[in-house]
Amino acid sequence: MGFRYVLGGFGAACAAWGGWLLFSQPEPWRIAVWLGAAVVVHDGLVAPLVMALAVLVALAGLRLRGVVRAALAVAGSLTVIALPPLLRPAGVANPTVLPLDYPRNWLLAMAAIALLTVAHVGARAAARRVRRRH
Repeated sequence: MGFRYVLGGFGAACAAWGGWLLFSQPEPWRIAVWLGAAVVVHDGLVAPLVMALAVLVALAGLRLRGVVRAALAVAGSLTVIALPPLLRPAGVANPTVLPLDYPRNWLLAMAAIALLTVAHVGARAAARRVRRRH
């Protein structure tokens, strides 16, 4: 019981520190709007999409629903985080602000998530076949 209070106190301290950092900025409302938009995008788009895909996976009869849901959650979270540089206007005035090829890097990350998920599913299926033989 005591650990929960310590953990809760730590969480409250982190929230207070984040609030102090937010309101010490010159234009805190801009950050607050961005954070609010992130919550709306997550709760209104990413979470329902992940849950709908999870239902489709369950309806397809796949036994590895948790693995697929986890991969979708990681991909969705990464996409939400990557949206600002992905949606940036072309030809920014200062090319050093966002110097990387963000669309390519995002696609590489999505491919890595997909490949790791397929490899994990394949490894579990192979292990299941080995167990059946013995």
